[in-house]
Amino acid sequence: MRVLHIDAGKELRGGQWQTLHLMGGLAERGVLVRLLAMRDSPLFREAQTQGLKVLPLNLFSVWRESGWADLVHCHDSRAHTMAWLALIGPGQRAPVVVSRRVAFSVKNTIFSRKKYGSAALFLSISRAVSAQLTAAGVPEDRIALVPDGVLVPPYTGNRTGGIVALDSSDPAKGRSLLRGVKPRIAFVRNLEKAFRTARIFLYASEMEGLGSAVLLAMAHGVPVIASNVGGLPEIVSNGTTGLLVENTQQAFESAIRRLDGDSPLAERMIRSARAMVEQNYTVEHMVERTLAGYRKVLG
Repeated sequence: MRVLHIDAGKELRGGQWQTLHLMGGLAERGVLVRLLAMRDSPLFREAQTQGLKVLPLNLFSVWRESGWADLVHCHDSRAHTMAWLALIGPGQRAPVVVSRRVAFSVKNTIFSRKKYGSAALFLSISRAVSAQLTAAGVPEDRIALVPDGVLVPPYTGNRTGGIVALDSSDPAKGRSLLRGVKPRIAFVRNLEKAFRTARIFLYASEMEGLGSAVLLAMAHGVPVIASNVGGLPEIVSNGTTGLLVENTQQAFESAIRRLDGDSPLAERMIRSARAMVEQNYTVEHMVERTLAGYRKVLG
């Protein structure tokens, strides 16, 4: 099987790491993979570092490399648009699979309907995302549930440090909300390093497809307090695998006090969350579910 991956991301966020994890897992299983990414983007450079075949992304490269592929996998909306534009028209071209990672409503325009109608299969990262696709008219048989997967370390964090949150430039990721939370929060980009000592992970978001950063915290044994939006309730079971709160400073502070004052609760959540990740949300799970989607498309 030959799979062409397209990711138009200009930053190295959760979605781009999922692309890299998937390509590595597919290659280990004997699938031939190539990536089209923005030239000199962090994703482009990281793919080169990992020894993956990566080429500059443009409409011509999409058209050219699709002739090599059995299947084209688009990892974001812009990649989907480029694939649709490049492959429209006569001639036999590889079928297109699209990862849908956001829980926003699909636009109801002629352009959008044609673009979404062109995909052979959507890989939805959560039930919340699947609901948005069906509401936009995508048939259920063209949607497959493929949640994010994370690498589970052989250790858990020692929780000797402070409270951390994701340092993101995305205004929807809640930095402005969390900036005033007490006690003081450290905003970090290298989550894996931070989770070795973090006491609590705060994840504020206005809308979320699922939350790979939350899964990563759980895998590292860091208790999570997250916004009660989008697909987050599918992995954060309130009081069991984490705490769900409303998007207010007071709600996050109250949850912090609850965790700091109830060590047995924190320990139970740590154990339950890590077990959930190991059973359902590893990179291996994500790769196998994606392969099942490919096989469905290719027959």
